[in-house]
Amino acid sequence: MADPTAPPTPPVPLAALLAREDLGLRQLAGPDARAAGTAVQWVHTSEMADPYPYLLGGELLLTAGVHITDPSDAAGDYLDAYVSRIVAAGGAALGFGVAPVHDTVPRALAEACDRHGLPLVEVPRRTTFSGVARAVWRLMAEARHAELRRVTEAQQGLATAAARTDPVPAVLRQLASRLGGTAVLYGPDGTELQSAGRTRETARDALRGLTGVVGRGEPGTPASAADTAGDVHLAAYALGGGRGFVLATATERREPGDHTIAGAAVVLLSLLTGEHQSTSEAARSAALVRLLVGAAPAEVAPLLGAGHWHVVHARVGVGLVAGHTPLAAAALAAALGTALVDPPDAADSVEGAVRLLVPADREPAVTDGWVLGVSAPATATGLSAADAQAARALRRAEATRAPLVRHHANGLAALMAPEEADAHARVLLAPLTDNEALTSTLRTWLSLHGSWDRTAVALGIHRNTVRQRITRCESLLGSDLNDPDIRMELWFALTRTTT
Repeated sequence: MADPTAPPTPPVPLAALLAREDLGLRQLAGPDARAAGTAVQWVHTSEMADPYPYLLGGELLLTAGVHITDPSDAAGDYLDAYVSRIVAAGGAALGFGVAPVHDTVPRALAEACDRHGLPLVEVPRRTTFSGVARAVWRLMAEARHAELRRVTEAQQGLATAAARTDPVPAVLRQLASRLGGTAVLYGPDGTELQSAGRTRETARDALRGLTGVVGRGEPGTPASAADTAGDVHLAAYALGGGRGFVLATATERREPGDHTIAGAAVVLLSLLTGEHQSTSEAARSAALVRLLVGAAPAEVAPLLGAGHWHVVHARVGVGLVAGHTPLAAAALAAALGTALVDPPDAADSVEGAVRLLVPADREPAVTDGWVLGVSAPATATGLSAADAQAARALRRAEATRAPLVRHHANGLAALMAPEEADAHARVLLAPLTDNEALTSTLRTWLSLHGSWDRTAVALGIHRNTVRQRITRCESLLGSDLNDPDIRMELWFALTRTTT
């Protein structure tokens, strides 16, 4: 029985039994229990000359030696056969009670245990076999309780990570920490999307290969697979939903609760990646958003009906590590309650903003790790203007270091027709049209009430550069920027432009 059936409880290290002073157990022969890591899965008492048929494997077999009628060295062949049968049955160790049948452990038995590599433990007179069994069950219960506590704490940690603004990388980091290894999320095409923890490159290659074994939504394929690469344990799990995502782990040790912990991560990641659409679905969604904010209103109005929408522009703030990955954008969309999200192109993932359409009855709120600019509610025919409002609101939020700024149509903007206001803004700002650096500097400087230092910090440039640009703006516009009326008029014009 080389592969004994494991019980649903953690095994007990034989060294833990030997360490208990109340039992007084002493190892006499066989490999050192601590060095060999000998584990006991259950206790069995037998006085049979051949206990093989009654063993499942992993037992601490207890005997008083009733079947040993000749304890002398002459019984060496008999005891050798006896020990060999225990080893063949998968027994973990042999416990010999020195009372009431024998006063000492037969030397021939100790020699046989040494030959066959079976730990031999002496059970003293004062210790009953039932006391040994009770100690094993108690240690098992303690180990089971500790394992359940470990699993529960890990599940709580994973759930907390899933509620963060960067949920997918946070869950992977938590899983890697709890397992003491590496956790990797692979996309439907087999590419590595996110990872946490470290492992050897050879194990990483084997892990990538193992992901090809599990099912990616195809019928008849396994939902999970396991393997080893040297002394590293590998596992791969297909995420639910049939979208083709795979979670893989690599650990240098394998604990009983690891599979349960990984299972909790699979459930959470299945839900999180459910927000992340497939490549074709994401392309259609992005095309829809771009159509809605740029195409002729008559073409797109039927898609949205008569409802009102906020256009939201978002950029990563200080607290979000994930960056502009599709998963981070999808998590933001889920937090805002919308499926219409357009992440920036890969080449523009740092400077570009995520654009979203949010139903007007779901007022966008501050979201940790993101800076948001929110338009006023608009119908399908007004989404292009709302897109410009959201862009301006985002720039205002970044300039003032606010987590969220909403566009408000009031003041002069409410008194003029939009066409007239736009025409006035174009004429007034015409000298700056071809110089985005001057335009953005002027806009930021005015939004910060003429503060040189705050403008420099907001734009990431030197305060002298700010002064030079504002002076240049003043010269090109032919205006005195110390005049509050001029500032007000310029600010009004800048809020009507999208550059």
